[in-house]
Amino acid sequence: MKASEVAAIIEQFAPLETAAPWDNSGFCIGSPDAQVRGILVGFDCTPALVREAIGRGANMIITHHPLIFHSIKKISEDTFLGEIITLAIKHDIVVYAAHTNADKAAGGVNDLMADRLGLCDRRPLSQDGFGLVGSLPHPMPAADFVPFVKKVFSLQALRTSALLEKPVQTVALCSGSGGSCLEDALASGADAYICGDLTYHQFFTEKSLMVLDIGHFESEIDIVDKLISLLEEKISTFAVLRTKDDYNPIHYF
Repeated sequence: MKASEVAAIIEQFAPLETAAPWDNSGFCIGSPDAQVRGILVGFDCTPALVREAIGRGANMIITHHPLIFHSIKKISEDTFLGEIITLAIKHDIVVYAAHTNADKAAGGVNDLMADRLGLCDRRPLSQDGFGLVGSLPHPMPAADFVPFVKKVFSLQALRTSALLEKPVQTVALCSGSGGSCLEDALASGADAYICGDLTYHQFFTEKSLMVLDIGHFESEIDIVDKLISLLEEKISTFAVLRTKDDYNPIHYF
């Protein structure tokens, strides 16, 4: 099977044309014509992930976050990015990413977040396809909603604005860095907005909306198992492996 055929399985679920203009989903390293012998799926492409692929006989890596976002002026093994690129090229490893197209996809990252919360009556949050809005099965006091969110996302900690004075019923969410959708969440009539990477000033919200920052990694990690399940449904000639090395680069003390 060619790498392009593997990519086609993912793109049937998350078409590349739906990715944001600033994104770099798709092939980051290697040829779509490469013959694939094994696939390793992870969240971020790190030096450890590439070494794991080499050790486990996988010559294609699929991640959520693209390896390359910005222009590269030099490649040196002494840098984090340079080491990854050098390792991948030396060992003929194809690197592919499904990022904002997987965020927007039906059954993608945002739906996976909503599944954890049990949201029903879902609708899009923003005009550009990011995020969604849904309803909890039953209204929940804000003081109960915060520990509920911590539990369902397996969080050590989260950041939240002042507790809402009314029960939480309608919830907006956006995977990853969701600060740009804060106004959409307010306009949607949501009682609570869940995302990652909010800035200090974004916690000064209107009294009608409580915001919860659960972390970037924590909001998106479920996509790894989703991609694996999609690939395993269609591929039986070689192994589709889950990395043993996915980790959150942010540490809590």
